[in-house]
Amino acid sequence: MKIGIVCYPTFGGSGVVATELGKALADHGHQVHFITYSQPARLDFFSENLFYHEVTVSKYPLFDYPPYELALSSKLVDVMMYEKLDILHVHYAIPHASAAYMAKQILATHGIYMPVITTLHGTDITLVGKDATYKPVVTFSINQSDGVTAVSEQLRHETCTYFKINKDIKVIPNFVDLKRFSFKPKDHFKKAIAPNGEKILVHTSNFRKVKRIPDVIRVFHKVLQSIPAKLLLIGDGPERSPAEALCRELNIIDQVRFLGKQEAVEEILSVADLFLMPSETESFGLSALEAMACRLPTITTNAGGIPEIVLEGVTGFMSPVGDVEAMAANAIFILEDEDRLKSFKDNALNRAHDFDISLIVPIYEAYYEEVIEKSKAQQIPV
Repeated sequence: MKIGIVCYPTFGGSGVVATELGKALADHGHQVHFITYSQPARLDFFSENLFYHEVTVSKYPLFDYPPYELALSSKLVDVMMYEKLDILHVHYAIPHASAAYMAKQILATHGIYMPVITTLHGTDITLVGKDATYKPVVTFSINQSDGVTAVSEQLRHETCTYFKINKDIKVIPNFVDLKRFSFKPKDHFKKAIAPNGEKILVHTSNFRKVKRIPDVIRVFHKVLQSIPAKLLLIGDGPERSPAEALCRELNIIDQVRFLGKQEAVEEILSVADLFLMPSETESFGLSALEAMACRLPTITTNAGGIPEIVLEGVTGFMSPVGDVEAMAANAIFILEDEDRLKSFKDNALNRAHDFDISLIVPIYEAYYEEVIEKSKAQQIPV
């Protein structure tokens, strides 16, 4: 198949999933065309089956905000007409689904029918999509898609509860590439971070308020009172400066390392002992899954789709949002006994195997074929 993929090219979850899916589809022999405003962060190798089409937005004094959605729609028309794609897969509803609908209508006037699948990832529904400014467009765009998927049962339920959706939403969970995300022996790095054998806790995110970075730090502070430990914080964003200030206030700044954005996240995860994710909401919890693939038990909240991947008391523990005391107590429980820690690590890796990319990609391939066949029967140019 010739598959078009529209996504945000950043380190965020939707962009990561879209890029990793495209790379895996290319490995399966499909021709994959990425269409976005810059090269996706994880599109980091050459393949004869991978193509990138940049969306450029012209700047005019008339526009305070350049109309990216229109530029994307025009680019989709161009790529579809000249590359003759079989299907377009857009990740994140806003504005990709509406841009795809506009492109689809333009192509129909040329007698070209473009089947579109929209994958919902989380904040496009739970946060931005609920904004009254966008809700009508989000609802319409989802309903006009030929196929719709969500990354968790919880997200599917929330979408159907809040929006008037007349389409079936297929749940296809996020996945992890176990060839990349696996334990990497990095003893020299571990000794450099924890020279006295301290336990290493780690968190990775885009440092937005929803990730509750202060809770990460307060959990670590409580753990530190019982167990010698270090904290690694991977990522960057608006909450970094307040986080640094809190570490100074708690007098733990020497035990915390702010590592910024990192490409080889798996190498850092491999030196850690425990993963912290106290998020206010997570549609799936991809970063926790990647940590589990690197043999890390997880201390998380029970928000959103997290309970669909974390096995309580087996791969880690879940607590109510904001319950720092419980999260710290669970972290100490795992870390204080080496045999118990090893058991949790083994369980985490075993659970990650359930979401191996090799199991999920065939589900997408089958769904592409299903949507394409259904679309062929409905080809009525407007």
